[in-house]
Amino acid sequence: MTLRSHEPIIAIATAPGRGGIGVVRISASNMEPLLARLFNVQLTPRHAHYLPFNDKDGNVMDAGIALLFKGPHSYTGEDVLELQGHGGPAVLRRVLDHCLEVGEEYGLRHAEPGEFTQRAFLNERMDLAQAEAVADLIDASSAAAARSAMASLSGAFSNRINALGDRIVRLRILVEATLDFPEEEIDFLEKYQAHATLEEIRSDLHALTVQARQGMILREGMHVVLAGQPNVGKSSLLNALAGDDIAIVTPVAGTTRDKVIQQIHIQGVPLHIVDTAGLRETDDTVESIGIARTWAELEKANVIIHLQDARAQNDELDTAITNRLPAHTPVLKVFNKIDLLDAGAQAAFLTLTDTDTPFRKNHNAPEAQLASAATDVALGISARTGAGLDMLRQKLLDIAGWNPSSESPWLARERHLKALDSAGGHMVLAAEHASQNDRVLDLFAEELRLAHEDLCAITGQFTSDELLGEIFSSFCIGK
Repeated sequence: MTLRSHEPIIAIATAPGRGGIGVVRISASNMEPLLARLFNVQLTPRHAHYLPFNDKDGNVMDAGIALLFKGPHSYTGEDVLELQGHGGPAVLRRVLDHCLEVGEEYGLRHAEPGEFTQRAFLNERMDLAQAEAVADLIDASSAAAARSAMASLSGAFSNRINALGDRIVRLRILVEATLDFPEEEIDFLEKYQAHATLEEIRSDLHALTVQARQGMILREGMHVVLAGQPNVGKSSLLNALAGDDIAIVTPVAGTTRDKVIQQIHIQGVPLHIVDTAGLRETDDTVESIGIARTWAELEKANVIIHLQDARAQNDELDTAITNRLPAHTPVLKVFNKIDLLDAGAQAAFLTLTDTDTPFRKNHNAPEAQLASAATDVALGISARTGAGLDMLRQKLLDIAGWNPSSESPWLARERHLKALDSAGGHMVLAAEHASQNDRVLDLFAEELRLAHEDLCAITGQFTSDELLGEIFSSFCIGK
C-alpha cells in the first residue's frame, strides 16, 4: 500500500453479492466540487437525503439515501459521502463508475484495501490498535471475539497501553533530572521510591501481557491436527467436535485421503481442527500423497491430537508415530472407542483429575502454550457416544493457556505480544541497572526509553510506513 492520502478515494463498502442495501463510500479532503457535479441539491451534513442517483445523461440509475459527513467529524477525518442504494452488484457498479467518471478531474480513484481506516489513523481519528480492531470486528468468529474487538475499537486496550507508557515516562523524567543535576547529590532511588515504582510498572506490564496473550488466543485460535493410524476414528472425532457430518466415515481404512479443516469454538475460543489421512505404510500412490501431506500438516500444528484405538494400547505403529511427531509441538494422547471396552476400563479412562496432563511437554515451546506438568496419563473418549469429549475440550483449552476467569477484554495480535514482551525485557534490564551499586542511571533511563517506544509501537505513535502498509492491506476494500 502506498501513502497517497491527498487523493480522493471511492469504493463499494458492502460485501460482494446481492443484498437489500448497497453502499458506495467516498472520502475527500474537500467534497464540495464533486457534490456539485453529482447532485442538483445542497446536502446538509448528517442529514439523510432521499434522491435519485442519475447518470451523466440524467437517467436514473437508482434511488436511495445520500449522507454527507464533514471532516474532521467523520470516519476518516475528511469529508465522507455515503450513497446508500439497492444492493444489486450491477446497480452498485453503475453508481461507482459514474462517480469515478465525474470525479476523474478531481483525481478520484479506487480505494485500496483498508485505505478508509488508514486515513482515520493518519488523521488521528483512531490509533493503530483501534484501526486493527476494525478488521478484527469484521473477522470475529464468535460473540466473545466480537465483544473483545469492540472493546479494542472503543480504546480499552489503547488506554491501558497509554497509561502504562505515561508512568514509564514520568519515571524516566525523574531519572534524567538526576542526570542533569548531579551536583544536587540527590539520592534519587530512595527519595522518589524508584524501586517500588519500577516494580509496580513491571507487575502491571506483566498483567497486561497475560491479558493480551488471552486476547490473541481469542483472535487467532489454535491449529489442532488429528493424527493416527487409519480407522482409529479421526474423522468421527472431527464430526463429533463439529456437531455435524463434516468428514466421510466408513469402515474402510484409508477413507480420508486429504486434509479436512473445520473451525469450532470452545468457550468462544476458535479452534481449527484438521482431519488427516491415516499414517501407515502403503503402496497406494494417492494414499501416499495424503500421508505425506499429513506429516507436512503436523509440522504446522499448534497442538497434535494423537488418536489411538483404546483396544490396542502400546501398538508398535503408534509408538513409531509418536517418535516421529514434531518435537516442538504439544501432543495430546487420546484413546478412542472406549465404548467398546468393559465398564471398568471405561471408568478408568473417565476419572482423570484436573492435575492430570495427557500430553507430552515440549520444553522448547512457549510456556504459555503448555501446562506446568506432564504425565503418562492417557485421555479416553468415545467419538461415537460423546463420552470424554468435554474433558478433551477442556484439555485443549488448558494447552492453549486459556483462562476464562482472566478473559481479555480486548483482542490482541502477534505484533502486540512481541512489543509487550520486548518492553518487559527492557524493564528487566532497567531494574538490573537500578539495583547496581554504582547506579548506572544513564543506562536505566535508556532502557525506560526503549520500553516506552515498544509500547508506543502498539498504538502507532512510532510506526514505519512498511508496517502500516502490511497492516492495512489485509483489510476489506471499502473499509
